[in-house]
Amino acid sequence: MTQIPAPWLGQYGEIPAHLDYFEGTMWEGVVKIARENPTRIAYDFMGKSTSYAQFERNVIRCANALREIGVRRSDRVMVCLPNCPQAVELFYAINAIGALSVMVHPLSGEKEIEFYLKDSGCRVAVALDQFYGKFAAVRDNTALNLLIVTSVADALPPLTAIGYKLTSGRKIPKIPESDTVFLWNSFLRNGTADTFDVCGKSADPAVILYSGGTTGVAKGIVLSNGNFNALARQVIATNPMFRPGDRMLALMPVFHGFGLGVSIHSMLFHGGRCLLVPRFTVKTLTKLLKKEKCNFIAGVPSLYEALLREPSAQSLDLSSLKGVYSGGDSLSVGLKKRLDAFLKEHGSPVSVREGYGTTECVTASCLTPCHTFREGSIGVPFPDMFYKIVKVDTEEEVPYGEAGEICLSGPTVMLGYLDRPEETAKTLRRHADGRTWVHTGDLGSMDKDGYVYFRQRIKRLIVTNGYNVYPSQIENVLDSMEEVHLSCVIGVPDPLRMQAVKAFVVLKEGIAPSEETKEKILEQCRSYVAKYALPRQIEFRDSLPKTPVGKVAYRVLEEEELKKSGK
Repeated sequence: MTQIPAPWLGQYGEIPAHLDYFEGTMWEGVVKIARENPTRIAYDFMGKSTSYAQFERNVIRCANALREIGVRRSDRVMVCLPNCPQAVELFYAINAIGALSVMVHPLSGEKEIEFYLKDSGCRVAVALDQFYGKFAAVRDNTALNLLIVTSVADALPPLTAIGYKLTSGRKIPKIPESDTVFLWNSFLRNGTADTFDVCGKSADPAVILYSGGTTGVAKGIVLSNGNFNALARQVIATNPMFRPGDRMLALMPVFHGFGLGVSIHSMLFHGGRCLLVPRFTVKTLTKLLKKEKCNFIAGVPSLYEALLREPSAQSLDLSSLKGVYSGGDSLSVGLKKRLDAFLKEHGSPVSVREGYGTTECVTASCLTPCHTFREGSIGVPFPDMFYKIVKVDTEEEVPYGEAGEICLSGPTVMLGYLDRPEETAKTLRRHADGRTWVHTGDLGSMDKDGYVYFRQRIKRLIVTNGYNVYPSQIENVLDSMEEVHLSCVIGVPDPLRMQAVKAFVVLKEGIAPSEETKEKILEQCRSYVAKYALPRQIEFRDSLPKTPVGKVAYRVLEEEELKKSGK
């Protein structure tokens, strides 16, 4: 295999350039830690703490119950749950059997659930009681023959569970249990044995995560045990301040690689403590930060923007923090500066560290180093991950500083897209250097020291009068303004220019939409972007559409504009 230039190694400091990886399944790695630390807390949920020893017993019971109802190695089981103990226990129980977890957003619509069931071929699914109706409505059109239904109350302490059933749970209709519908506790009664023989190998497929659909039809991304275990080692290696027992605020959802890979598996694989948050609200976030003295937070930029605007956050003591991470979307320079100032004012010894990744490599594969950062950069590659920037649709590398497509290679790269060999071949390409590279579809650059800079999705590129315009560049300018809360820039049909630049802007509270505000925005843009890239239209909105993980859903805005133009 050809030696690949890796200028980022000079930025590692004490972090090793290469790591040793666990050869086994995800559950084998976690159970090893559980037996070394039986009394340590594995996770907390709404006032209830579960030790590693109890966690192991719960997973074994769940795995035996799954096997008893007919789940076997290589089967696929859908988990349609929020961040709750049942989701974590199922994830590892499915893995212990050697089956595949298909992780799906619990707020998915009926048609989305039907698509995921058909595409993955799941015969067994687990869902929250309040979403039972969606599965009941579509199951006849799919291969689903057994549905397990659980409730938030199933994971709560007895008194809290009673309170839940009398309040929020009171609104949920009673689920009709049958031969094909099990309630959670009835299901668990099948798991009587207290031991379990683990099946599977490191290279085996273990998880299917669906892409968000922002680049077209959602695709099932097939990831192995080895992918997740490699990520866990890389995450901890790049965060040497981590110690077993440290608390991670698990806000990012389990159906997303960021939440599942970083906030849960990386922690449990190393003896960390996960604070499971089933539904994000900024008030919940501030309460947990006050009460739990968290050590690590991983989130998307919109989460941090909400935190900065929350009045109750002004009294926070953040001195316990060891790491604050932003990913899943671009962190503007302006938001980073405001967040860093907030962290410092509230006693945090650390600043936010931006990262980058794709679900095709589980999640993050690049992170800002602990000790230094470069403005606008998403950091440097993890140990054993390789990055290069190539001319779009080629293998030809571009010079340092020049924009091109971001490609990455390493031990977290997916096995492929589920039943989509042509799509897999487009994304996973074997280059002349002998490595298999993920062609991310993202534009970026790398400087001579190995720092990577993200620009945007290639398909987001706006071409106006023959000039390339990068929406993220303009959004960074807009988001840095005192008047602007959030922005999104898209290309809209234009008879003369082919595409014109349009900006959607959400103003901060107390700022009124006006022609004067529009002119102020344009004046700011004129200072930072070329004349051809200036927004031709500015539309003020109260809010912008979001994807399930909090990114601005720019495709929704593009589709709205296409409908207006009649195209």
